[in-house]
Amino acid sequence: MSTATERPHRIMIVTDAWEPQVNGVATALSRTVTELRRMGCVVEMVTPWDGYRTIPLITYSEIRLPIMARDEVERRFLEFAPDAVHIATEGPLGWYARAVCDHFGFPFTSSYHTQFPEYLTARWSWIPLWAGYGYMRKFHGKSGAVLVTTPTMRAQLTRWRISNVTPWSLGVDTEQFHPDRRAATAEPGRGRGVYSDLPGPVFLYVGRLAVEKNVQAFLDLDLPGSKVVVGDGPARADLEAGHPDAHFRGRRSGEDLAQHFADADVLVFPSRTDTFGLVILEAMASGTPWPASTRPVRVTSSRGPARAPPTTTCAPPAWPRWTAHARRRAGTPSSSPGGRAPRPSTPSSTCRPRRCGSASGGAACSGCRPST
Repeated sequence: MSTATERPHRIMIVTDAWEPQVNGVATALSRTVTELRRMGCVVEMVTPWDGYRTIPLITYSEIRLPIMARDEVERRFLEFAPDAVHIATEGPLGWYARAVCDHFGFPFTSSYHTQFPEYLTARWSWIPLWAGYGYMRKFHGKSGAVLVTTPTMRAQLTRWRISNVTPWSLGVDTEQFHPDRRAATAEPGRGRGVYSDLPGPVFLYVGRLAVEKNVQAFLDLDLPGSKVVVGDGPARADLEAGHPDAHFRGRRSGEDLAQHFADADVLVFPSRTDTFGLVILEAMASGTPWPASTRPVRVTSSRGPARAPPTTTCAPPAWPRWTAHARRRAGTPSSSPGGRAPRPSTPSSTCRPRRCGSASGGAACSGCRPST
């Protein structure tokens, strides 16, 4: 048993993705660091913003890649004298930290946040999938534990002969993301709250705007009401030019982002390369339902919005049914005390609890299809 006189655990986390970048990796790590420090741990972050010489990532100028930083990473490692090292990303800093740990025989853990093999093949079709997984196998080969967000990802990496894979659940702040944020009333045929200037129902996408996110598939859908895109990225200019009917609101954060989730009628998450999709949990915690993509995809469902459970597979959505459900949600009258909007109506009970893990069949179950 630890005592008050023992020094706190010293943890070094090395990541190529960190604030001010806006992505799921940076968000998950930021919350992890906050909780570790709250538990009394001393956390040393090694990030691209620590004064290293950097170059822009191809097609992502906002992402900076440190170069010639191995000696500095080693100096910080020796100076901090960590009890544990976690390497969060497979970028240059990750490789430098891996080399330092290997040199001193120091154990480390790693994590798999992004399906880089699929990402690379989506951007450059001449790169075979096996080559990307060979890169991943080499990087994670000496890791004591490769942390992944779901058992589905563990099974996938195991099939590609990556060992020591362990599920690592993620969650969201259910005080920030909550159904009570939903605006109480809306004019007939209009959106609620932050969308009051738009026709309803409101279909929302939140995330980076890049080719691997498959945002084009969402924008190509024939849907009533309004399509709203929250986020930024290298594909924004082309998407805006090709879809003048969509509403691009740029990056949002904090209370503003939470309001955008709660006031939307449906979240659309079309990505086929994400390992998790933290925005799905943020939407579910906000009471906003979401359909699966246009083909069977990995999704999560839970008994509560704060924990990420094992993944499953849901059938493609029937968009006419989801359109009808969005119309009903957009037109739900306010009847809750204190002027709060009621919780969204439940999609029909085609949910199978064994399949999706949600016994309630409520908005937290993305596998449920609204009835017509």
